[in-house]
Amino acid sequence: MTRSADVDDVAGALYDSLGLLARRLRQMQAPGDLSLPERAALARLDRGGPATAAELARAEQITSQAMGTTLGLLEERGLVERRRDPHDGRRIILSLTEAGVEMLRHKRDARGRQLAKALGEHFTDAELATLKAAAPLIERLGDSL
Repeated sequence: MTRSADVDDVAGALYDSLGLLARRLRQMQAPGDLSLPERAALARLDRGGPATAAELARAEQITSQAMGTTLGLLEERGLVERRRDPHDGRRIILSLTEAGVEMLRHKRDARGRQLAKALGEHFTDAELATLKAAAPLIERLGDSL
């Protein structure tokens, strides 16, 4: 089999499996849970540090308006805060609050708990190690699209 065929096979398998996973995760949302865009924005601020709304929108490949709505909801919940950029007072920088860090660290939303439960009940230690090793690769794939 050629590399091109391998790449096509991997792409097809990932598209199908990640699509199913994303649909199931969306179906599990309970009141008070973070939405996928909210979780993505918090995770991006956690990994990359403080950023502007425009930078976050570009990184997540969504409109500035959609990111603004997401950040507004996160700010209302006390998970992010806005501050003026000390180097350029015209720019607003967003960062995680302690509550935002806590939300990410303890994975309080129901989807995260349900995902952890399914992983714990249906996957071996070796499979969990494989999934853990694949997670950064999947994230890098998402960033490259």
